[in-house]
This record gives sequence, structure tokens and C-alpha cells, in this order.
Amino acid sequence: MDAVIIFIKNPQLGKVKTRLAVTVGDVRALEIYHLLMRHTNAITTELTDIDKYLFYSDFIDENDIWGNTDYHKLKQFVGPDLGLKMASAFLETYQKKHAKVLIIGCDCLELNQSIITEAYRQLSKNEVVIGPAFDGGYYLIGFNFDLIGKDSQEVLKKMFCNKEWSHERVGQEAIEACKKMSLSFSLLPTLTDVDEEIDFLKTQHLAYRAV
Repeated sequence: MDAVIIFIKNPQLGKVKTRLAVTVGDVRALEIYHLLMRHTNAITTELTDIDKYLFYSDFIDENDIWGNTDYHKLKQFVGPDLGLKMASAFLETYQKKHAKVLIIGCDCLELNQSIITEAYRQLSKNEVVIGPAFDGGYYLIGFNFDLIGKDSQEVLKKMFCNKEWSHERVGQEAIEACKKMSLSFSLLPTLTDVDEEIDFLKTQHLAYRAV
């Protein structure tokens, strides 16, 4: 069975969407993050025949909007390194024998079911799929571990470990890593991550829309 990994931050005042909070304040930033989570919940809950893994930043919440039977609830790797967190999450799904695995966050109102479905379709013929974001990062990355085979753990290490994050070349560096490792890859449409107020104003009309 295929799988999707969803990374979320526990919604706490002053700890989410800090760049957004610079202009809208901590309270509004938290409200927007709740909206982003509800949107991501809406577009993933109805995905069928896919195992859904929800990784919390700080603690597992059994009483939130994420159904305890719909999502496998886990905690992210402890530490500040985002790459190690993602590599660890992918490794867990790889060890559970999932073939095609995606990872997304709760930052993109333009992401919908159609794009997620297309990502899995692209992984039927490519080892890697990347969803680039306009800020230079990516809103989605996924692997077909069956196609990559025995080198899967090494690929995860080279893709995520000893990297710098939160800069405008994160997406390009992922593409370059695929080329360096001779991995076949496909690119999804470029979308907007909600990091600043202008991003939210541009995409807020798409909230809750699941296609």
C-alpha cells in the first residue's frame, strides 16, 4: 500500500507561522495555521487505499481534528534538523514496506487531492517526485522505494542529511541530488507555500477546497 506522511506543528501561540506573525500577529498567525491544518485534513482524509502517517512536532494529540483511526499518529525525530526529521519519517515507512511514499506539510492551500493523486501516478514511472514551491523550496517530495530498491536508505541519507534548509535553493538542490544519483524524477506544478501575509492573501480563497 502507498503512504503519505504529514508533518505538522502542534498549534501553540507564538510557535507557528512566525514569519507570518511578523505582520499579522501571533493570534492571527495561529488562526491561519488552524485553517491550513483543516485544509490539509480535508484533502487527505478522503484519500482511499493510502496509509496516512501524521508526525507531530512536540507531542501526539489524540483529541484534535485528525481522526485516530484515519491517521497513524507519531512524533517527529527529536532535534532541530528538518532533514533528519524527514529522513527518519521516510525510513519508518520504508521499513513498513510501503512502495510509494509522499511527504507534505500544512503550508499550502493550493495543494489538493488531484495533485496528490498525480504525484502517486508520477511515482509509478519515476523514482522521485517533487512539488516545487514559488519560494524555492518544495511542498511535496516522494519516493518509489520499489524502483529505488536496495539503495533506498542511502538515497534518503544523501537527499536529507547534512543539508541547510529554509533558503531559496532547497528545491533546486533536491533536483540536483536526483541528477547526481541518477534517479529518475518528475516535477509537479509549482505552488505557493503560506509563509508570509501576501501568500495567505493570494491563496485564502482555496481553503477547504478538495478536488
